[in-house]
Amino acid sequence: MAINIKLRAGNGEIKALISHPSENGLRKDPKTGQIIPAHFIDSIKVALNGKTVLDGQWGGGVSKDPFIALRVKGMKAGDTVNLSVKDNKGDTGNSEAIAS
Repeated sequence: MAINIKLRAGNGEIKALISHPSENGLRKDPKTGQIIPAHFIDSIKVALNGKTVLDGQWGGGVSKDPFIALRVKGMKAGDTVNLSVKDNKGDTGNSEAIAS
């Protein structure tokens, strides 16, 4: 999984695009008629300077390549943001960025 983070320290904006195929387990393969197995991000964590600011659980309803945006009060230039995700198959992704 690839994670692209963009930060803006002045107003504490964290924006991230997560590359993930995401399947909800309800669609059928048009060629075989078989159900495509579920494959989705099930947990996401965002930390600012090592302190968790978001700890969430997602499900099959999250789209392919999800985008997340949040504001964190008090974020300033030089702060470190870490975003990590895990999917229901155990694959993980992690990215870190410095606010400017």
